Amino acid sequence: MDRYKLQITGYSLRYFLNNLIKNKIQLYYINQTNDRLIIIVNENDFNKIKKMKTTCKVKVLNRFGIEKIKYLVYKYRYLLLFFLIGLFLILTLSNIIFEIEVVHPKKEIRNMIYDDLKKYGIKKYTFTKNYEEKEKIKEKILKKEKNKIEWLEIDKIGTKYIVNVEERKKKITSNDNTPRDIIAKKDGMILKIQANNGEIVKKKYDYVKKGDIIISGTIKNKEDEVNKIKATGVVYGEVWYNVKVEIPIKYHEEIETGREKQVLAFRFLNKDLFFEFNKYKEYNRTDKYLIRNEILPIGFSIVTKKEKISSDKIYNINNIDKKAIELAEDKFNKKNIIFEKVLKKTLNDSTITVEVFLKVKENITAYQKIENLELKKEEDDE
Repeated sequence: MDRYKLQITGYSLRYFLNNLIKNKIQLYYINQTNDRLIIIVNENDFNKIKKMKTTCKVKVLNRFGIEKIKYLVYKYRYLLLFFLIGLFLILTLSNIIFEIEVVHPKKEIRNMIYDDLKKYGIKKYTFTKNYEEKEKIKEKILKKEKNKIEWLEIDKIGTKYIVNVEERKKKITSNDNTPRDIIAKKDGMILKIQANNGEIVKKKYDYVKKGDIIISGTIKNKEDEVNKIKATGVVYGEVWYNVKVEIPIKYHEEIETGREKQVLAFRFLNKDLFFEFNKYKEYNRTDKYLIRNEILPIGFSIVTKKEKISSDKIYNINNIDKKAIELAEDKFNKKNIIFEKVLKKTLNDSTITVEVFLKVKENITAYQKIENLELKKEEDDE
């Protein structure tokens, strides 16, 4: 049974207490001071006390049991109503598609996929499809456009469908057999030669300068030229770079952790109320409004939050190497970096300039047409 904690104040508290006992009110707790009486009674006895004629003032301090829940629900009814409406909106809006993006460089392919998606029920402002429905639609499009697309994937990110498309490529055979050499595009050291046609005139670990012939299209028999062909192949080499980076002594850095989520936000008077759990301490955000009123300062939006970590560092000559190498490597594909070393550090007023030496594995293949040497010689003789 529900119970109530009551505070009684006023004159003749002892008389009031005697009256309770006289009316057979069951007291679960009694605490009396000079100016007040605190008791705990059940619900039936509380109703009896409310009907008693007395000059004392009776105040409810607390409730216990189901009655407390009812009281809290009534007290916070508007907040609870707002929460339930918000929850309903979250569940509803999070299952509605507000944007569809087809990812492909050709406009005609994008328009074709947009039309197919619409035909099979994927369009803006409709409810999302479950996995089985989405796979069926994908198979229908692939079957319908089998001569035009090779592969298609439909991904749902928040309230957006992103459709990646791979076009079916027709094999085009090249009839250009113009004789040519494969030459070095840059200075460096050869690491690997893959020759399909032509005569290899350099070998692994040879140092070459820009323009040096690596795979020749001129075929010789001893010293005599017997044919000129189109040399084909790929050459990989080790290329050297000196990269200068300038780093502030006081360096503020923000790094995204890779964690990302989408949450519903209610905006009122330029303040956001996010419906979310596990809040990010710091994040970058992008907003997509679902409901927005140009007159009233309210609106609902889907907010994409990307978690980030901020840090402030102070660099000096002794602790700058790692950061300098990291910034220098950012200019290249890190997988292809063979070696790095800090060469020189210069301390300026508010920055440090660092020179970093890098060895990078690169495709150094370039091409050079072979001139008709015999014709040129005849012209010279004339």
